[in-house]
Amino acid sequence: MAEQIYDAIIVGSGAGGGMATHQLANAGLKVALIEAGDFYDPADEEQRTQLRYPWESPRRGASTRLRPFGDYNSCIGGWELDGEPYTQKGDTEFMWWRGRMLGGRTNHWGRISLRFGPLDFKRKDIDGLGDNWPIGYQDISPYYDKVDKLIGIFGSNEGLYNDPDGYFLPAPKPRLHELYYIDGARKANIPVIPARKSILTKRINNDRGICFYCGQCSRACGIHADFSSSTVLIYPSLNGGQVDLLTNSMVREVITDEEGMATGVRYVNKRNQREYELKGRTVILAASACSTARILLNSKSGQHENGLGNNSDNVGRYLHDSTGASRAAFLPDLMDRDIYNEDGVGGMHVYSPWWLEEANLDFTRGYHLEIGGGMGMPSYGFGFAVNQYNQYLGDRVGGYGNQLRDDIRKFYGARLSIACRGESIPQYTNRCELDPTVVDEWGIPVLRFDYKWTQHEINQARHMQDTMEELLEASGGIVLGNKPGADQNYGLTQPGEIIHEVGTTRMGTDPRTSVTNEFGQLHDVKNVFVADAGTFVSQADKNPTWTILALAWRTSDYIVDQMKQRNL
Repeated sequence: MAEQIYDAIIVGSGAGGGMATHQLANAGLKVALIEAGDFYDPADEEQRTQLRYPWESPRRGASTRLRPFGDYNSCIGGWELDGEPYTQKGDTEFMWWRGRMLGGRTNHWGRISLRFGPLDFKRKDIDGLGDNWPIGYQDISPYYDKVDKLIGIFGSNEGLYNDPDGYFLPAPKPRLHELYYIDGARKANIPVIPARKSILTKRINNDRGICFYCGQCSRACGIHADFSSSTVLIYPSLNGGQVDLLTNSMVREVITDEEGMATGVRYVNKRNQREYELKGRTVILAASACSTARILLNSKSGQHENGLGNNSDNVGRYLHDSTGASRAAFLPDLMDRDIYNEDGVGGMHVYSPWWLEEANLDFTRGYHLEIGGGMGMPSYGFGFAVNQYNQYLGDRVGGYGNQLRDDIRKFYGARLSIACRGESIPQYTNRCELDPTVVDEWGIPVLRFDYKWTQHEINQARHMQDTMEELLEASGGIVLGNKPGADQNYGLTQPGEIIHEVGTTRMGTDPRTSVTNEFGQLHDVKNVFVADAGTFVSQADKNPTWTILALAWRTSDYIVDQMKQRNL
């Protein structure tokens, strides 16, 4: 029997890998999809976490290594995985999240689906830092439109230049705590608009249900009303007979021939610990920015001594993550609320985009504000700063039994939180590289991280803290805790903690300073592509998922076109 040669081998089933699978399979290509984690379907009763009570978990919902956000959070993965270490260089403290399930990180994220705007692709022209993308908003805008229509996203068109309009489903109304935030934001002259989230508030096809406002999007949706790569992109592709899915398969390297062209991949089956090879005309790496860089760096040969696509020594460089900081407040006006499950999607219904584009600040690039609070089904660890609340009110501090129960009833829903997510400046020296001495469980060299925030990010965090404090107080809140100072980098998150890392295989026109062209095609090897956030030249003050999806669709169209022209 002749060995199967696939038209495309896709590594990783997250946003980029899922979109590439969907588009290439629909174009009639024979596709092999390789995922390092297990199969997952939130509708499967054994895997379902949605609408389960705390006592149904052996740990009452408490976090585990594989579910650090709680046992009911759908994403299987984390910053620390057994058998999969990573190391740090010097005093680096990079946090590397990996999803280990079909759909990858799209099972974890908050479905915040923001387009990059025209300014986000040309930041060097504005502030002189970093580099411009080789493409502009006009190049990707048609693909944003397609993604909006295929997947579904709620929001509203606001006419904001750098937060572009799209094709939106009706947005849910603000909830009570969000109305308080809106009032405070108006007092502070900060804009508030409906959130843009890939959750169906209206039917778009017969395969997916409509959100019924259980508020548990982090648990994954059993009726597939929210977006994950597996439920929206991969499942339909599997039904067409064009896709072979390999789960629990850890890719070691891309295989090349004597001419340096890719012929397939080598991977380890995690169930039996044996190594296998797959053959393919093209290889699309969508394993996440850092994992893709790791595969390329491990793909060494006589033609690629420094790793595949790394003749420029740029693979792994320009690694950067979103900045982040957060604060919370107690709202006395919301004490003693009637206990009910507030209707709404999981997470925020409104948010504040960046609003100081023209301001004279001591940092460049901006951030947006994400709003938290309200009521939902309590789970393990839902207790909040009850003692702090009582202290502010001059009431008895501490207690258990009846007093604790009464305190929880009194204060539940009286909390308003803000999380900021901002743009950092890409740095050549911030990178991931292969550790020369450490390997994982399967003998594959692991990544070593070397990363430092610049003063721009630190100053941005200080501005975040001032803004959040002003907003929380204007909303009628009593700000909890002490404002972090310079000794704590103003509460700036650790690199990698926001799970938005990008830039390790960035696109560009010059092979000396970039890894891929504008279509994610390696400069050094024409039949290897990158379809994850590694190709980003810069991050923007927005979540990267919608841009990953749009770029992966654009790359897929390019691959099909090149195959038709017999260039691949």
